[in-house]
Amino acid sequence: MDSVGVAAAAPDAGPGPAWQSKCPWGAPSTTSISCSLADVMSEQLAKELQLEEENAAFPEVVAAAEGPFITGENIDTSSDLMLAQMLQMEFDREYDAQLRREEKKINGDSKVSISFENYRKVHPYDSDSSEDEVDWQDTRHDPYRADKPTTTPRRGFIGKGKDITTKHDEVVCGRKNTARMENFAPEFQVGDGIGMDLKLSNQVFNALKQHAYSEERRSARLHEKKEHSTAEKAVDPKTRLLLYKMVNSGMLETITGCISTGKESVVFHAYGGNSATEDKVIPPECAIKVFKTTLNEFKNRDKYIKDDYRFKDRFSKLNPRKIIRMWAEKEMHNLTRMQNAGIPCPQVVILKKHVLVMSFIGQDQVPAPKLKDVILSSEDMKKAYYQILNMMQQLYKECNLVHADLSEYNMLWHDGKVWLIDVSQSVEPTHPHGLEFLFRDCRNVSQFFQKGGVAEALNERELFNAVSGLNITADNEVDFQAEIEALEKMNEDHVQNHGKKLSTFSSDGDPPIYDE
Repeated sequence: MDSVGVAAAAPDAGPGPAWQSKCPWGAPSTTSISCSLADVMSEQLAKELQLEEENAAFPEVVAAAEGPFITGENIDTSSDLMLAQMLQMEFDREYDAQLRREEKKINGDSKVSISFENYRKVHPYDSDSSEDEVDWQDTRHDPYRADKPTTTPRRGFIGKGKDITTKHDEVVCGRKNTARMENFAPEFQVGDGIGMDLKLSNQVFNALKQHAYSEERRSARLHEKKEHSTAEKAVDPKTRLLLYKMVNSGMLETITGCISTGKESVVFHAYGGNSATEDKVIPPECAIKVFKTTLNEFKNRDKYIKDDYRFKDRFSKLNPRKIIRMWAEKEMHNLTRMQNAGIPCPQVVILKKHVLVMSFIGQDQVPAPKLKDVILSSEDMKKAYYQILNMMQQLYKECNLVHADLSEYNMLWHDGKVWLIDVSQSVEPTHPHGLEFLFRDCRNVSQFFQKGGVAEALNERELFNAVSGLNITADNEVDFQAEIEALEKMNEDHVQNHGKKLSTFSSDGDPPIYDE
């Protein structure tokens, strides 16, 4: 009899006292399973024990591994493609199960949850679904879709007694206002107010609504202004098309860039082309003056143009683009008059709508400096003064024009002499404000040269009489301007009564002579 058998028979020995079986110091009763050495060394037993340990450690993975597609007897496993698809499906299931566990761990009991739905790898023909998997398309509470606000019955309240809730309830109105924010413009970002259960008061909602409408209108205005107006150092599409046509026709070779900006226009530098007309020769360097198509910076243009008899019948204050074209045409005619009289000024090449091409005053893309920026010697300053005095007299008597904006900012110094520019606002002396503009020009010129140290410079009243030929004698500036206004009033009354302009003003102080 072997020892194993003896050990197994020992507990069946004669009965003993009851306290011996409960004594903690007694020998434990062990029951051992009888097995042979061959069974201990068996590989089948080792596999069973390993499988039991794996089931205890990974119950879900083993349960998935025991699917019918693995242990079934009707599946043909001779194809490598079928085996690869089965293994890939098993891997995808394990990966999705891991993602679901991560979702549970991260979300917990939070109201705001995240989903790894986009990262799941479900096989196309895998029809098994897990209870833990959430399909947002089938749920009633979709976080990506705003809940419709609850409607209030016709009677205006719900509930009874203490639980009554009217349509003016603060919470109900707040949620309705939050839901109505979704109707704002797309560019007005409102956020996820419904998901956060945001409650907006009527005052806050009305303020946000007004702000959204204001922003929408402002963006529309900015877009329209960018598309249809000439801005600082930029041109609108229509103006750009005009410039392209000039280059394509050969009139201009190339446009280099912007050289000056002002309240009324933007000036570009360009090289002249080879195509010359019969009466116009394109200079090597040109200046392109693009008049701004907005009246934001220079809104008083009508003051200079509506009372000019050359453009009075064509003036329309309701159409800004027509005013701009007339403004450009006005400068072209004024430059032509000055050029015929021999006054140094840019030579007109061509006018296209509100784009005026002229000769460039300067050299090698460098514009001539303004009189206020150049440093002249006393001799050159004196020479410039007498030249400007002569040009003002020519402009008044031969060209029948008043510059109306003459100052050191609109006079260039080039090749040892002064050049006049920016004559778009120039008017005739018979203009209702022509003499006032002339007196203002005389004040600007006199003050500049007196500060420059020219001792021979006349004051504004003496310069006005020297240019206009009038002999207005007044002791102070107030009386001088009063006499100027009286002359303008006489001219205006004559125009209203007879419909004719004054030919000129008398030079000896007598009343003006009318051309009957």
